[in-house]
Amino acid sequence: MLIVPDASVILTLVLEREDEPDFPIAFHIIDDFLAGTIEIRLPSLWRYEVANTLAMKRSRMARDAMETLLAYEFEEESLHREYCIDVLRFMAEVRGISFYDASYHVLALREGGVYVTADQRYIGYAGGKGHVVLLSQWKTPTRRQ
Repeated sequence: MLIVPDASVILTLVLEREDEPDFPIAFHIIDDFLAGTIEIRLPSLWRYEVANTLAMKRSRMARDAMETLLAYEFEEESLHREYCIDVLRFMAEVRGISFYDASYHVLALREGGVYVTADQRYIGYAGGKGHVVLLSQWKTPTRRQ
């Protein structure tokens, strides 16, 4: 099973806000990834988005947090010409979303995976396109019943 978690999910892994209700779900995702029960693939821009957020909001921990995330060696998709054009087409169909968010969603669509996001607003705009689920509703293979 392939999933494409966005920056909101990835940041949950390193910010460790235990008061956040989705915190345990994000950790189930990484546990399943490490166990080999799911595959994680990300657009290469995830590095810029996550590092920017860490540097601006948590500068003291940014380096260690990025080192932790980079150590997972997630498979990345570069933003090649066809992929970039697909993202722009998608944005023309779904108004009100960012290129960043659309790039995760389009990757999931292209690869037959599931885009996982903590962004309820995004689900409202693009949920009808399929292959997307809110983090709070995600059921990892080890949590299914």
